[in-house]
Amino acid sequence: MTDALTPPPLTPGQLLARGAARLLADHGFACVAEFVPRPGLRVDVMALGRGGELWVVECKSGRADFAADHKWQNYIDYADRFFWAVDEAFPTEILPEGTGLIVADRFGGEILRYGPEAKLAAARRRALTLGFARTAALRLQGRADPAAPSVPGRLSAFL
Repeated sequence: MTDALTPPPLTPGQLLARGAARLLADHGFACVAEFVPRPGLRVDVMALGRGGELWVVECKSGRADFAADHKWQNYIDYADRFFWAVDEAFPTEILPEGTGLIVADRFGGEILRYGPEAKLAAARRRALTLGFARTAALRLQGRADPAAPSVPGRLSAFL
C-alpha cells in the first residue's frame, strides 16, 4: 500500500534510465530523464557532456517495448550520439546497427558500443542546451518547493 507521500515503484524502463544515467555521470555527463526535445517527442534520457555534446538514450525493457517504439528514429536528429539502454536479458541482435548500446541495471551500466557521431547544428544545440537547463532547473525548483506552480517533469524525479 502506498500513501500520498510514498512514490510509486519505478518501472523497468525507469530503472534502466537510472542505471544509464549513473553510467553517464561516471563519464562526465549530466542527465535529464523524460526530456522533451520538441512537442510530440520524449526521450528517456538526455545527457549533456562537459564539452556540450548531447546524447540520447532510449531504454527498452524487452522485445515488445522495442517493437512498440515507432518514434526512436526521430530522436537521432536531437543528439550527437544515440544509444539504446537494455538489460542483460534483452535480445540485442534485434537492435538496429549503427546505434549505440548500453547494458544497464538500476545500479549502473556499461557502454558496449558507440553509435556514430553526428554533430548537431549550432542553432539546434543551443535550443536543446537551453531546454535541458530550464528543464533541470524547474525540476530542482519543484523538489525545493513542491507547491511551485507549473513545474514540468515531476514524474522524472527518480534521477
